[in-house]
Amino acid sequence: MKALILVGGYGTRLRPLTFSKPKPLVDFANRPMILHQIEALAKIGVKEIVLAVNYQPEIMVAAMHQVEEEYNIKITFSIEDEPLGTAGPLSLARAILGKDDTPFFVLNSDVICEFPFKELLDFHNSHGAEGTLMTTPVEDPSKYGVVCLKAGTTIIERFVEKPQNWVGDQINAGIYIFTPKILARIRHDRPMSIEKDVFPKMAKDGQLHATPLVGFWADVGQPKDFLIGTALYLESLANKSPELLAKTDYTVGNVMIDSTAVIGAGCKIGPNVVIGPNVNIASGVRLSNAVIMKGAQVKDYAWVKDSIVGWHSSVGRWARLDATTVLGEDVHVKDEVFTNGATVLPHKSVSANIMTPQIVM
Repeated sequence: MKALILVGGYGTRLRPLTFSKPKPLVDFANRPMILHQIEALAKIGVKEIVLAVNYQPEIMVAAMHQVEEEYNIKITFSIEDEPLGTAGPLSLARAILGKDDTPFFVLNSDVICEFPFKELLDFHNSHGAEGTLMTTPVEDPSKYGVVCLKAGTTIIERFVEKPQNWVGDQINAGIYIFTPKILARIRHDRPMSIEKDVFPKMAKDGQLHATPLVGFWADVGQPKDFLIGTALYLESLANKSPELLAKTDYTVGNVMIDSTAVIGAGCKIGPNVVIGPNVNIASGVRLSNAVIMKGAQVKDYAWVKDSIVGWHSSVGRWARLDATTVLGEDVHVKDEVFTNGATVLPHKSVSANIMTPQIVM
């Protein structure tokens, strides 16, 4: 079996973290984001994965050598000289995706969920059409494109972009499976959007079905959603693999702590916290809804809430980070400094309070 992951470009929405690494290699729950997807694909028998990239491909290539060996899969890179949209990469990889009649998975690299690929494959095989997409419900459909089905069926009738009147609450979850016939619908000579150029025509032909994604779903492509996705992922682990979470007298709720991290006395950590490898948490620290990445240091009595501390960064004594503050790699917040929604680029120091959300360059 085969799969294509739409890795994409510059990861601008997840800056400043993506100034240091391509977005798929940013750590999510202490593992590169893309590994969650690759592991799930390998578990159901996918042997060949195409990564469609157009930014820092050499870094991705180097990182994937070990992954190929670990999961016994072949990873091929489809490198775009210029952006081809979300459909173009399928055409670029047609030699692999279309080399036989078996279906292939396609997914966006920003998506985190429980990846029910087997259920998706079984459903797709049951109806025999060209494609299947997974849907997920949202509270406010007016912000999205809504998937509308023909009454009493799983066949997609149409897509309604940002509806002002109620037509449904199911949106595209960014996880698909297709037969190679879809490749004939994609042009070679110009960028194409799979959502806007391909799916509506498939729906018109009655060749696109939908199935609801069971469990949590998150697009973690920007910091606020990254933190929300972390909380949802930890909740999923609590239900399915609680042994992966820390349960101590200083943790509250769902907390993941790498075994190499050092935690000081009198801390209160949680809920919804991930602490990475070689992190040093000093005495009296309070962490809530936070991600502390590899090699970071949080000093005595600091408070980090709703924020991300990047690799090898430090938070000073009695400092406070709040309101989706994001520290890039090697950022140092001085003692007793308060940051409210700051986005701090790599290799910077913060020595004065930041009272309103802003970018520190």
